[in-house]
Amino acid sequence: MADTTFLTWPFFDDEHRRLAAESADWIGRVLGNATHGTADLDAAARDLVSQLGEAGWLRYCVPASHGGRHEQLDVRSICLLREGLARQSGLADFAFAMQGLGSAPISLFGSAALKDRYLPAVAAGERIAAFAISEPESGSDVAAMTTTARLDGDRYVLNGTKTWISNAGLADQYVLFARTGEAPGAKGLSAFVVDSDKPGLSVAERIDVIAPHPLGTLKLTDCTVPRSQMLGGPGDGFKVAMTTLDVFRSSVGAAALGFARRALDEAIARSNQREAFGQKLRDMPLIQAKLADMAVQIDAAALLIYRAAWTKDTQGGRITREAAMAKLYATEAAQRVVDQAVQIFGALGVVSGSVVEQLYREVRALRIYEGTSEIQQLVIAGQTLAAAEG
Repeated sequence: MADTTFLTWPFFDDEHRRLAAESADWIGRVLGNATHGTADLDAAARDLVSQLGEAGWLRYCVPASHGGRHEQLDVRSICLLREGLARQSGLADFAFAMQGLGSAPISLFGSAALKDRYLPAVAAGERIAAFAISEPESGSDVAAMTTTARLDGDRYVLNGTKTWISNAGLADQYVLFARTGEAPGAKGLSAFVVDSDKPGLSVAERIDVIAPHPLGTLKLTDCTVPRSQMLGGPGDGFKVAMTTLDVFRSSVGAAALGFARRALDEAIARSNQREAFGQKLRDMPLIQAKLADMAVQIDAAALLIYRAAWTKDTQGGRITREAAMAKLYATEAAQRVVDQAVQIFGALGVVSGSVVEQLYREVRALRIYEGTSEIQQLVIAGQTLAAAEG
């Protein structure tokens, strides 16, 4: 049974507590016995998006003006949902997260026409969204992006390659970033909404990773999009990306927290069942020390995550430092917690298909995507030094 005492913290309103209880009930009933193998990964992901939409959970990914639950994106709600989904199913968390990440730039920077066209269908689970920023030589170094968007009359012509793109080949539209050249480096990037059926846009390959998710490489060859598909203005791409990540980096930490909570629950259950040397594992001081460390790291991660989310929801503005701290600590801590759970299980912990083995594979990518741990350290240091200088 997952610990829910954190819901009494002052970061939450009664509505958040109801959301946590209602979503936990739905997750247990609908996803509790679900298995999402790799035989037809795309079908499983589509099914999850549909279920999340029908249940109303995707309403938390868009504003109320276009079918959402809140007037503005509520980060605490997004984090609570990701934590609960990740605790049960990494693929379900992925499906929810990508609907949010792939549509938030439209919610935050899209024209009225773009919002009308895309957001209601995303909230209903009828269109699958994606976020395409990474390139073969431009992952953490966004300023090194080489995909170009050349203005030609009333349209842009896109050429280049995007890789490590979640929902590649599955999405109905991509929020895609390209160099329009208004200035050097990151200041010369722009963001576009590109429909997946556009001529010149193709899936060059699918990428298999240790925790199966739909992932692939996109190729753009003279792919044209109207100027009206741009988010914000020319040169606003980096701002679009960073403002979006301000919301969703905290939620990556929440997904990690869900994995960690499940790992602790599994470790406690194992230590209550397993006997060695004439006693239960739970009675061994070394096991107790591991469980204590796991519990402390989980609570510390939760405090950072929901501090960041509360700050964004109640204070507004950018939370670059808070979100980076939440993602850095929560993902690194979750890796340690899951690893300790595997250790407590012993040989059973590395049996393919066991819960802790799946968690071990699921948690690893969170320290990389949406900014590696090393990038988060640079962000935090830069923010801290800037604040010290006044």
